[in-house]
Amino acid sequence: MTRAAKHTRTFDPRSMIVPRRKIRGYSAILLPMRVKGGVDWSGFDDHVARTLDAGITPAVNMDTGYANLIDDATRNEVLRRTRALCGAGNFTAGAFVADTPGSRFNLDAYRAQIDAIHGHDGIPVIFQSYGLTALRPPRIADAYEQIARHCPRFIAFELGTAFAPFGKIYTMQTFTRIMQIRECIGAKHSSLLRSLEWERLAERDRVRPDFMVMTGNDLAIDMVIYGSDYLLGLSTFAPDLFGARDRMWANADPAFHELNDLLQYLGFFAFRAPVPAYKHSAAMTLKLQGWIKCDRTWRRCPQRPASDRLVLGEIVERLDAWRERCGV
Repeated sequence: MTRAAKHTRTFDPRSMIVPRRKIRGYSAILLPMRVKGGVDWSGFDDHVARTLDAGITPAVNMDTGYANLIDDATRNEVLRRTRALCGAGNFTAGAFVADTPGSRFNLDAYRAQIDAIHGHDGIPVIFQSYGLTALRPPRIADAYEQIARHCPRFIAFELGTAFAPFGKIYTMQTFTRIMQIRECIGAKHSSLLRSLEWERLAERDRVRPDFMVMTGNDLAIDMVIYGSDYLLGLSTFAPDLFGARDRMWANADPAFHELNDLLQYLGFFAFRAPVPAYKHSAAMTLKLQGWIKCDRTWRRCPQRPASDRLVLGEIVERLDAWRERCGV
């Protein structure tokens, strides 16, 4: 029996559905590029503002913002601009530590990243690193406790290897220990497995009900009906419609399911293998909607075929029809 099958038999997910809950949404902001190279800062500013207007909290310098590829100067400019648009405490940002296989856990490097985010009044999202995920499970939780002593409020992050080679999905014992760290206000879970996320929701309800389990499952964005909040890359494709969808659930509007189906169709197409190429899909989609001028990506990001624009164009037509229907 697989682990996923085993866990789906320990409880009935249908009993976990929470009608009319207010969904807390966080959206990983794409960093758009210019035709001749460099960052399209105007397009970035507009997209952060668009996300705020949708009632969703911007999350910058995440995987969608090329966290593992950009340089420090770009990373800091993202923070500066986001702080100017969002104000203090109204955005999150990835604390990414670049290392290599075999590296030791580098607490000082994490502290430096946290300090940079705190310098712009953001909330850190603690990216995994080779040094962190190579630790034995009890020591992984110890590492987060060390981070907590330097960071009064942060979000943890479990990242599957489909997204990044340094990622790791923790054992439930490790997850529970991290959840019990008061400074940790939530954890983004990106295994792409419903069963593991349902398991974490059940443990959250038992141990710490105020803790945010933030789905990173772009292949199952309806996890929000079971009690997950979200920190998604997919939501950067259409933040206005994600905000509309969230309000539909809170208002018991059955149209939630129709709109969610369309957004999920987009997710299945954009997040197919190789998964990191979803950022190119995002750039294509934003350009097709007239929100950015160029669908280039940061160097070394995997690319989609040009033929994807035909499929994405048809999806954008459906998204625009929903915008007329929702009045967004």
